[in-house]
Amino acid sequence: MFTAEKYSTDRNDAYSLLNKQLQALLEGETNSTANLANASALLNQFLDRVNWVGFYTFDEQANQLVLGPFQGLPACVRIPLGRGVCGTAAQKQETLVVKDVHEFPGHIACDAASQSEIVVPLVKNGNLLGVLDIDSPEKERFDEVDRENLEKFAAILLQFI
Repeated sequence: MFTAEKYSTDRNDAYSLLNKQLQALLEGETNSTANLANASALLNQFLDRVNWVGFYTFDEQANQLVLGPFQGLPACVRIPLGRGVCGTAAQKQETLVVKDVHEFPGHIACDAASQSEIVVPLVKNGNLLGVLDIDSPEKERFDEVDRENLEKFAAILLQFI
């Protein structure tokens, strides 16, 4: 049985351990769906004060994001590029940290409890593959430490999808 544990109160150290756990968890597995599912489960176990952790994958033909593996309440299935936090992060191909989702123009409220959000685009060899999306029921839950470390998490994950 796999257990995600935090061994340090220093957030950077804890994220470093998380990223090592991700690497070990995905090593040798080539199925992208399985790897995204385990990555979302690992993050959900590791992070506190979150209510949704998951992925949207990019459907190039439809030019939109489609719901992928996640942990949390049922979610929006399709998000056009440029719409909401996920669609905007995907279109710009840059991480967005939103301290108050109600102040984000065009925010898509899949879960009414969500107050803040971080979205990390998954880009490999210049191609958009999707986004990592994490919501919290607290305003200002995510900061620069989260951004930097979740981008490292995404970089590891991209080796396996």
